Amino acid sequence: MVTLGPLLTKPVHEALLSARASGAERLECSLDLQRSNTSVAPGPEEWEWGERRYPYPERCKDRTIYYWDGAAFQPAARFSASLIKLIPTRYGPPTFEIDGIKMLPTEHVSPYEDAQRKVAMIEPRGKAILDTCGGLGYFAAWCLAGGARRVQSYEVNGDVIWLRQINPWSPNPDPRLTLAHADISDEISRIPRGTYDAVLHDPPRFGIAGGLYSRRFYDELARVLKPDGRLFHYSGSPNKLTSGRDVPAEILQRLRQAGFAARIEGDGILATATGRRAG
Repeated sequence: MVTLGPLLTKPVHEALLSARASGAERLECSLDLQRSNTSVAPGPEEWEWGERRYPYPERCKDRTIYYWDGAAFQPAARFSASLIKLIPTRYGPPTFEIDGIKMLPTEHVSPYEDAQRKVAMIEPRGKAILDTCGGLGYFAAWCLAGGARRVQSYEVNGDVIWLRQINPWSPNPDPRLTLAHADISDEISRIPRGTYDAVLHDPPRFGIAGGLYSRRFYDELARVLKPDGRLFHYSGSPNKLTSGRDVPAEILQRLRQAGFAARIEGDGILATATGRRAG
């Protein structure tokens, strides 16, 4: 992880302004999205932290995280082909959006704790794990914490990889973790048969990345998994009444055709490679 200095959100900015207005000598707050607490010294023009001085931004917008670029606080967002933005949550660990579409669940649970629960289902200890759509790296972080032997992550979007460098909840460099800036749809055919003990598959929604829900791709997942290897496939819970589709049921059918024993588990599908593929 590249350390770029303090991170600000609207509540932290407001606390800084309030401390300055009251003449407080010190303010206890978090400058890393609630990963830790620290002490800052609010001054009349600037505030001091870690033997450096920083200006008070004129304003901080809601639902925005600001990072220090060496000269000013900037929104943690980029626009290339799509608008990619790091979004604060009440839990601390952020989520991110692509063109306004939230990529991680946050309504009822921290996205970080949600990743912990899902990783536990594939029992990572001692395993070689394929993380198909790395995102902010929460799956990879919990695989490492759970004793995985190695984790191979793929992330197609370079701007999302940039967000990982800013996000203090993304995994730190670890010799067991390899992150490739590549499209797993293209790369999976190059992976030898039986390479992995487990797979974590958290693709964007079907309308954005339909190929990652295809029978062809599931055939490849079955091929690169060892016999009895586990797969957790995030599906979400799309509204059948508005979408006209039962996406989890479609995933179940295709996974079973590809040779998986599969069942719905929460907002995803837990599957085991059986080696028996349907025609």
